[in-house]
Amino acid sequence: MPSPPLRLRYAVRAIERGGVIACPTEAVWGLSCDPDDPAAVARLLELKQRPVDKGLILVASGLEQIAALLRGLSDAQRGKLALSWPGPTTWLLPHGDLVPPWIHGGRDTVAVRVTAHPVMAALCRAWDGPLVSTSANRAGCQAPRAAFQVQRYFGGQLDALVPGAVGGARRPSVIRDLRTDEVLRT
Repeated sequence: MPSPPLRLRYAVRAIERGGVIACPTEAVWGLSCDPDDPAAVARLLELKQRPVDKGLILVASGLEQIAALLRGLSDAQRGKLALSWPGPTTWLLPHGDLVPPWIHGGRDTVAVRVTAHPVMAALCRAWDGPLVSTSANRAGCQAPRAAFQVQRYFGGQLDALVPGAVGGARRPSVIRDLRTDEVLRT
């Protein structure tokens, strides 16, 4: 596999050091970090002024990066996922204690998306796993669609900003519960 571009290697190094980075996604700019690093997640939540019990989204580049979370699903449930991924649909999946509580927020499900955004997907591939992805804004503020807005919100508080443009989606991802089909965010 060829080496990722320098901008992605720089972002991955920042994540490896416990950093929080900004990256374009399908609809808005997002903040990302290592989901298994409690200090990085705590810093991300502090930047956003977001409580840990709200939970966070894990974004992956493909099903192989979330294979452990898919093991207990029925064929029908896997079929639902296949119809919407990659793309801007986030599904609540049973996590079976495979993800830390600072990601699932104390619930028995975790929010997961397989991204269709080329920059975010390349970042997950370069990281070799799923990353936290949450909108790059403070709680109650508008989610940014441009890098300058991310800079306005966070200035020099981020460890890297991956260049690129948001995708064509006009709204953040739809969130659905895989077990009930309930739509929690449109």
